[in-house]
Amino acid sequence: MTEGVVYVGQKPVMNYVLATLTQFNEGAERVVLKARGKAISRAVDVAEIVRNRFLPNVEVESIKIDTEELESEQGRKVNVSTIEIVLAKKSE
Repeated sequence: MTEGVVYVGQKPVMNYVLATLTQFNEGAERVVLKARGKAISRAVDVAEIVRNRFLPNVEVESIKIDTEELESEQGRKVNVSTIEIVLAKKSE
């Protein structure tokens, strides 16, 4: 079972949509969208655009949310939310 990963960050949404479509076109059966902090809403947008506009045979298999503890430049510990959205081709 092939799986691709797309890390969602600060770039425009369509960059990540294209990366996700490329993964599926190269034979991936699942693609995991990973994002944290302010990029979480962008990851949700990517998943919805892929499902609704480009690949109607793809569904959200699972969504995992978590919190990571990072260290800021000042040395303080900062909690950052993370999300993993697993998109998978529907089995006909």
